[in-house]
Amino acid sequence: MCVGCRERKRKMDLIRVVRTPDGEIKIDATGKLSGRGAYLCPSSEECLKKAVKSNALERALETQISDEIFDRLKSDVNHAVQD
Repeated sequence: MCVGCRERKRKMDLIRVVRTPDGEIKIDATGKLSGRGAYLCPSSEECLKKAVKSNALERALETQISDEIFDRLKSDVNHAVQD
């Protein structure tokens, strides 16, 4: 389920954001990175904005999300959508 829009989709149709064991936030293109994950719709960055605004992404990843990380995620999501 997307943490932004709360829509249920197959895992392979979503983008996985993961907090790695060392605390780094990454886009997990393979879906196999170790760590705590949250899923977002790849269709637009709106779901990412909703997830951050409602703190759903922070709750799902159990960590604070800084503006710098949000900007990096926004860029990574845009690249993931283009690929």
